[in-house]
Amino acid sequence: MCIQLMVLDSTLRSSEAVEFEEALRAKIVRQDEAVQAMVDLYQVFCAGLNSPGRPVRSLLFLGPTGSGKTRIVEAAAEILFGDPRAVIKVDCGEFQHSHEISKLIGSPPGYLGHRETHPLITQEALAASHTDKLKLSFLLFDEIEKANDALWQLLLGMLDRATLTLGDNRRVDLSQTVIFMTSNLGGTEITELMHGGMGFIQPEDKPMAGLDVKVARTALEAARRKFSPEFMNRLDKIVVFHPLNREQIAKVLQIELGQVQQRVLETANGQFLFRVTDAGREFLLYEGMDQRYGARHLKRAIERHVVFPLANLLATGQVQAGDMLCIDWDSRVGGLVFWKEDEASRSTVPQPQLVSAQTRKAAGAGDCSAEVTSSAKARSTGNSGSARY
Repeated sequence: MCIQLMVLDSTLRSSEAVEFEEALRAKIVRQDEAVQAMVDLYQVFCAGLNSPGRPVRSLLFLGPTGSGKTRIVEAAAEILFGDPRAVIKVDCGEFQHSHEISKLIGSPPGYLGHRETHPLITQEALAASHTDKLKLSFLLFDEIEKANDALWQLLLGMLDRATLTLGDNRRVDLSQTVIFMTSNLGGTEITELMHGGMGFIQPEDKPMAGLDVKVARTALEAARRKFSPEFMNRLDKIVVFHPLNREQIAKVLQIELGQVQQRVLETANGQFLFRVTDAGREFLLYEGMDQRYGARHLKRAIERHVVFPLANLLATGQVQAGDMLCIDWDSRVGGLVFWKEDEASRSTVPQPQLVSAQTRKAAGAGDCSAEVTSSAKARSTGNSGSARY
């Protein structure tokens, strides 16, 4: 008698992991390997199969500045805990000297002022982000390459035994903690790869084939030169973040404009909508596109050309709750102009879809509040009542 065996699907994910991945991809552009690493650790933790006596996961994020290394941790915290600041963030630039470790674990008894030195990493701080359904904490060491060797030695025990001994001999359990580390090591070499070094090759002339492989190899080699083999061997995974091209920066622009719209809707008396035309978006991309600085340069351009003018309009009473603004580029002023749309034009223009945070997680990246229309259609409403900046 032949018995037919049913093959199980080991690639199938739980509904919670699928929702987490969709929400994370709606906030993070391009970095598929990093998103996959985040989803994997979440699935393993939810299944209860993380290694006992060790942190849930220890990840080292490498890559150039502005590629999303810190942002993905904050985005995951926002999705899982409801607050992007639900992360214990250690700025390693503040620990460039060995004695500054006391700010992290507290001073031992007997030292002057040891009672006034409160450790940054405590059991209470880790448990602050716990919920009834998810007992998980995020610990982020930002720009780890700037820290003193004493911090790296401290990390060896944390990564290996999931424990941290404070200055007053209290022990902190890290078995329900994900430890993230970010580093810009190899950033200069990566920039030279993209911009042709000292020659005359422009970024658009550089062949994209094989560039990601070269970027990954450059970042890993820089990390191996900087960190000891003992440290590298204790990491569960090393993820390389890749630079963003123009098309990907355009997706980041859509996400950032949606976040600005959400900030507007959360104000006390200025709940209005805005949309940015194609020409306006092209202007923001031109002002904010710099591969050396990544998405951070775009964010500064949005603050300068969109947020600051909107704040002026709101503070001076030129825009009120319920208004619909159009933001367009005007060649006559060489910048963005703002005007209110009347009821007639509003009926012909697609309206931004406002959804709750839970709906945004399930919907993905296509629910940005700032709709895109053509510049010609925007100008058809006229320039009456426009504000120029």
